[in-house]
Amino acid sequence: MARPITFGEIEGIEEGHWFADRKEMMPSCFHRNSGWGVDGNGKEGAAAIALSGGYEDDEDHGDEIIYTGAGGNDPDTKRQVKDQSWEHPSNAGLLTSWDQGLPVRVARGHNHKSSSSPEKGYSYAGLYCVVDAWEELGKSGFKICRFRLIYCGSNSDRKTPEKTEIAGSPATPERREGTVMRIVRDTEISLEIKRLYKNHCQVCCIAIPTKTGSYSEGAHIRPLGRPHNGDDSKDNLLCLCPNHHVMLDRGSFSIDDDFSLLGPISGKLRVNPHHDINEDNLKYHRQIHGYEK
Repeated sequence: MARPITFGEIEGIEEGHWFADRKEMMPSCFHRNSGWGVDGNGKEGAAAIALSGGYEDDEDHGDEIIYTGAGGNDPDTKRQVKDQSWEHPSNAGLLTSWDQGLPVRVARGHNHKSSSSPEKGYSYAGLYCVVDAWEELGKSGFKICRFRLIYCGSNSDRKTPEKTEIAGSPATPERREGTVMRIVRDTEISLEIKRLYKNHCQVCCIAIPTKTGSYSEGAHIRPLGRPHNGDDSKDNLLCLCPNHHVMLDRGSFSIDDDFSLLGPISGKLRVNPHHDINEDNLKYHRQIHGYEK
């Protein structure tokens, strides 16, 4: 019988635990596959990643990792030789973990380029959360699937997810607990956009009633923070309901230059004459979510 996929910490394996090789990870279900970098699938999610230096586009900033998805690379040269696909089981698994807020165990191998990598074998780096996913052209000119993971383990000496999330951003976050942690920024600029639309969503025109008035969210077209580096400015903000905010962030729909909605949603974005939207940010959103031809 196949070993079951296991999410979260594994009893007896603490951060810093050393494995001689990938096969040593398998009996405990820490990582059940010695051949793939990701342990998981699109139905259940991804439980673990082994960083082995297999992709030229990977970035490791310690408590933040920009991870290249699976598929399309030459194992000898580490270069991409064809496009990656979101349907690949590893990439689909990471998307499911993002959607469901499932933690991912990360291990660094000795071939992975990082100051935290061991001299040999693999070292357990802790639990990380998938907080973003997009596509772009990699260094070799082929489409790659990209994932942003931030540390979310219990080590108090390391950055909290909030501090990592807002690195390089002037905004102050507020943590709101839910099934999936989200960072919500209500800057004065965001409030100004929400007031302009009287909290009515620019997609569905609904303003959510609450005991103290109506509710909406300021949604960035080009995401803030590394690696997208979007601006916290009015021309990069929309007033959306929570549902359409999540859908925009995850690329469930995008927006054309004439404000037509692309994807499963029909119609046009409602735009106030006093709201100038940066077309470059719309184009960037279309590019990273596969809507730009």
